[in-house]
Amino acid sequence: MRLSIIIPAYNEEKTILKTLEEVVAVKLPIDKEIVIVNDGSTDKTATIIENSIKKFPESDIKFISKKNGGKGSALKEGIRSSKGEIIIIQDADLEYDPKDYSKLITPILEKKVKVIYGSRIKNKENEYSNISFLIGGIGVTLATNILYGIFLTDEPTCYKVFHSDLKDILINAEGNGFEWEPEITAKIIRKGYKIKEVPIKYYPRTKKEGKKIKWFDGVKAVKTLLKWRFKKIN
Repeated sequence: MRLSIIIPAYNEEKTILKTLEEVVAVKLPIDKEIVIVNDGSTDKTATIIENSIKKFPESDIKFISKKNGGKGSALKEGIRSSKGEIIIIQDADLEYDPKDYSKLITPILEKKVKVIYGSRIKNKENEYSNISFLIGGIGVTLATNILYGIFLTDEPTCYKVFHSDLKDILINAEGNGFEWEPEITAKIIRKGYKIKEVPIKYYPRTKKEGKKIKWFDGVKAVKTLLKWRFKKIN
């Protein structure tokens, strides 16, 4: 078994090196590959990635550089190139801790489920940089629960883990921005897969520190959930 760690990066020159170092350092019970997708960064992100990879010659790291198309487009490109039986999304901003990988992949290794979401809400020690981000996340999660008749605590979490059996759902999604995530959540649920949540650590950054998601992304997420609640899926 192998874990494919997909890292989309857009203008993350301040954190991409540290993120890569932490991902390379994490110990796992299975092999891992790292797929970094530079989504048209205009800062030094691409150069830092290229130089950083040279520091880890024994690590399986693939670097893809593309025109800017949004987080969803970067994830689809990375997932399409991945080879692992398990896939996890890792943001390049260090809000999430790679040390949580082991517990996140365990339910798949034990063949209990094929989808795991890391829940920030379930870890009561976590803090949030802004109340609006917390409320927005709760709103998107509530919409998911109401529309799809399930009970999640943290739909917008970055740490989403999938068995490669779901690869077609992930790379064939229509969304190219942040709306990719609620779209694949909707399709996964409608196709009958159970989503298991695992508590994770969270170290939020502020807008000043580079947080990119905006209030209207929450609105778009709810619209996406509504759309895929009723639209025919293949």
